[in-house]
Amino acid sequence: MFYKLVKSTGRPNSLEPLEFIEIGIEKHLENLLADSLFEVLYEEARLLPIHQEERGEPVADIYALNEKGELVIFELKRGPVGDAAVLQALRYAQDAGKWTYTDIDEKFKNYSKKHPQLISSDKLTEAHKEAFNLVQALNEWDFNQKQHLIVIGSASDESLVNAVAYWQQQGISIEFFPYRIYEIDKEQYFEFFALPFDRHNNPGSRKGVLFDTNRAWDENSIWDMIEKKRVSSYGTRRQAVACLNQNDIVFFSHKGLGIVAAGKVKGKLQKPDNTDEGEWYYNVEFLTDVPKRDSGDIKAMPFAKVVEIIKTNFYWARINKVPYLSKADADNLVVELRKYFEGCH
Repeated sequence: MFYKLVKSTGRPNSLEPLEFIEIGIEKHLENLLADSLFEVLYEEARLLPIHQEERGEPVADIYALNEKGELVIFELKRGPVGDAAVLQALRYAQDAGKWTYTDIDEKFKNYSKKHPQLISSDKLTEAHKEAFNLVQALNEWDFNQKQHLIVIGSASDESLVNAVAYWQQQGISIEFFPYRIYEIDKEQYFEFFALPFDRHNNPGSRKGVLFDTNRAWDENSIWDMIEKKRVSSYGTRRQAVACLNQNDIVFFSHKGLGIVAAGKVKGKLQKPDNTDEGEWYYNVEFLTDVPKRDSGDIKAMPFAKVVEIIKTNFYWARINKVPYLSKADADNLVVELRKYFEGCH
């Protein structure tokens, strides 16, 4: 719920709940929500997407895998739809429960072709191992042993909420992620809630982000970023760089090697080319030594060393790795990077 702080004598003394409106979400907005699910709305999700609904396809909106290889199915509902929508979503989950490894692998490969910058391997077992930093890849028969269903719908749709609660009581692995839409000064605002505890990083807080150099897609992207003093994302995933803000610290994550540089984000997000082939970027001020194109060697702190320093693992399948670092952890990693690079001389 969204509340207005009502003040008297200069101090807030009561909370006034704002009315949220019930409007039907147009299909293009539904697609936007689906595209933004893992990058913006559910930023802490540690899930490897494998399939997204195509026009006219009788399936759920998004399918993904968790660390155990279990299938997580997202169904987005527009406006009030009632409990029948849950039965439809359950049928999608039932159908998906029959998918073999070969079925999932085929869907993953098709998804990879459309999202080449997100996925770094065209073999599902290897991509899954890399995404979750597993010591050993899962066996093919380990995949899809269980299905989890997440229904995304309007918070005001009580019949939908009650239907999800009923199936939870029956032992079905199903969750409800609500959204609300508000209208303030003739502008509409979208509020989204995701587990655990609707945790989102404050966009205004300084943070550290491990950001991919795009090596799997273009070996020269790193030099374009380093030499132009920028951090970039490209094509259909160009919006990934929008997770950054001025004064954030970005750590350049080079696939197969580790962290090769760190820099402070400067200025505003640049969108010189907004086409599907375009680049978005921020300028950066480097805080560590940077690799040189003609040196023949790239110094890098291995990812295992980064995990040891931060004392947490990351979800590696994304361009912007999660979880994001606190200011203290980011500053500490910069110090450790400088020491590490000095020791490499």
